[in-house]
Amino acid sequence: MPESPQPAVLSDQLLAAARAIRAVLGGQSLSEALGATPAALRPAAQALSFHAMRRLGHARAVRERLVPRRPPERLAEALILLGLSLLEAGMRQAEGTGQPPGTPIYHEHTLVHQLVEAAAADRRTRPAKGLINAVLRRYARERATLLAALASQPEAAWNHPAWWVDTVRDAWPDDWRTILEAADRPPPMALRANIRRITRDALRARLDEAGLAARAVGEDGLVLDTPRPVTGIPGYAEGWWSVQDPSAQRAARLLPLQDGQRVLDACAAPGGKTAHLLERHALRLTALDSDEGRLARVSDTLRRLGLDSPEVVLRCADAARPDDWWDGQPYDAILADVPCTASGVVRRHPDIRWLRRADDLARTAALQARIADALWPLLAPGGHLLYATCSIFPQEGEQQVRAFLDRHPEAQRLPAPSHILPGGPDDGDGFFYALLRKPP
Repeated sequence: MPESPQPAVLSDQLLAAARAIRAVLGGQSLSEALGATPAALRPAAQALSFHAMRRLGHARAVRERLVPRRPPERLAEALILLGLSLLEAGMRQAEGTGQPPGTPIYHEHTLVHQLVEAAAADRRTRPAKGLINAVLRRYARERATLLAALASQPEAAWNHPAWWVDTVRDAWPDDWRTILEAADRPPPMALRANIRRITRDALRARLDEAGLAARAVGEDGLVLDTPRPVTGIPGYAEGWWSVQDPSAQRAARLLPLQDGQRVLDACAAPGGKTAHLLERHALRLTALDSDEGRLARVSDTLRRLGLDSPEVVLRCADAARPDDWWDGQPYDAILADVPCTASGVVRRHPDIRWLRRADDLARTAALQARIADALWPLLAPGGHLLYATCSIFPQEGEQQVRAFLDRHPEAQRLPAPSHILPGGPDDGDGFFYALLRKPP
């Protein structure tokens, strides 16, 4: 059974991953937690913690069976959950059940030993060494019985909160299993060629020269057969391409634009769709976002791609309060990629499902309605508004747009994909698009 990385440093990597998991258990995002991880440990900690998030429902249910009283130290709990998720993956692999590419696989003895070593390396978890060892050994002995007992528990069976499972099942009665299963597979890595600097075919040829196989997707996209760090792909510094999911790449093609038009990207960060709009057309574009730090990422992206210009203005402001920032001049087109639960990108951000709560859905839907209503008056007669979310929940997509049309009966709905389910023909993320036109 393959064992990578080497056991000599595995305990450090396990401890770093457990610290990130503990942060998620406390309500922090995994990306923020990993950002605080030492650079040398970050790649391994990310792989390990991502796997744990994808198996957290099962691991937590097992922990509750074997240790009904949660360990007082959350880091010890995180080590147990991480160990259970990795132990299960190794056992499935040994049984011949194929695991998704990139799944960390370790031999049981090595894993348990290194987890105990990880616990010994932190004074807070040192007292829990015996508990960690006992829980993992017991799971290995009693696994068949535990799996049978947990099969009827939705969170354990599907590795999503029960409310999430119910919401997906209600919304997509024919597809809910496929949707939940897709969320537990690592996503592909897709690139979007910056057509101002290189054609997709030329980019594909450069990738072939570097030994990186890729297939075409959409009009400007390529999906790599094997994900790579961006620094290991030709042309990143030169601005030849950006990383962007195939579903997200549809936005710039759906919004009908012409050179010279005045355009608003209302919730722009981190800037992938902003850049794609500017790659396809010469626009007078305002990129708006309420988060100054995230807006800085838009600036960095545009600079790397050679798209920053006096015609592109970045504004830090609330899209739902245009009185604070709008100059009174209407826009020919508006992209409203509004905040949402991000339920469509959970395979890319596996901690999202554990950070969201059932009542978040109503809150995000209310915010989306406020933003859409606030932006509609800013659109010029004959202009187009593209409403977009990276959500599969109808409350944030189809139901939201139907309610908008009830409030604004003058709006004309034009053809657009509506809900895109994850793992479809393009193997893209879950998304929703609705294209609306204001009468001339």
